[in-house]
This record gives sequence, structure tokens and C-alpha cells, in this order.
Amino acid sequence: MALEALEHYTIQCVDLEGTRDFYRDVLGLTDGFRPKLAFPGYWLYCGDVPVVHLLGADGALPENSHAEPGGDTGALDHIAFRGSDAQATIARLKQHGLAFRENQIRDIALHQVFVRDPNGIMVEMNFRG
Repeated sequence: MALEALEHYTIQCVDLEGTRDFYRDVLGLTDGFRPKLAFPGYWLYCGDVPVVHLLGADGALPENSHAEPGGDTGALDHIAFRGSDAQATIARLKQHGLAFRENQIRDIALHQVFVRDPNGIMVEMNFRG
């Protein structure tokens, strides 16, 4: 059995709407279809793929139901997205008053922008070219 692609990652949120707003309004993902589940949440799409799932503690997996949202993310260091307009992204981060950091990897013509989501998860955005 070979893995083919990353399907999604799920964030257990204290503030569902605030986290949805960050991924939608700041990073540009789309709030889209989510099946009728027994707990509230959101699925945020990058193109036609629901890559970020949001839920509260009541929807967490039993093994994670006692996790402290916004606390230590354990071994998870960051999540990365590919982007297409670094300057527009930076302008949007500034517009929302968010602290961010940039990095250039000149050997591969990569411009990176790092920002934390409302739950403390580091989000990396990669712009090539």
C-alpha cells in the first residue's frame, strides 16, 4: 500500500468561527461542503480539496478529547501551503494586523512566509519563481 496524497489536517479549536475566518479571510481558503456530522465544524477547501477540517473538543477523536487546544502541538512543527502571490498575501497579513516572518531560499528561488493561526499552529506559505 502506497500513500498518494495528503487528504487533510484537522484542528481542534476553542474558537471555531475565528479559526475559520483566519483560514478563509486571511489565507484565502474557501468554506465549503461538509457532511452532516454529529458535531459542529467547518471544512475549508484549497481548490476542490477540503484540506483543513475544524472542530471543537466535542468532535475530537476519543484519543484526543483531552488535548488542550492552543497548547503544545507535540511533534507537529508546521503546515505548509504552496501560494501564488507573496505580495498580496503579505498585504493581507498586514491588513489583519498579524505578525509574520519571511525567509528566502535563493538556491531554489523560494520565498517563504510564516504566520501562526489562532490556535498557535505555524502555517508556512511557499511562493516559487
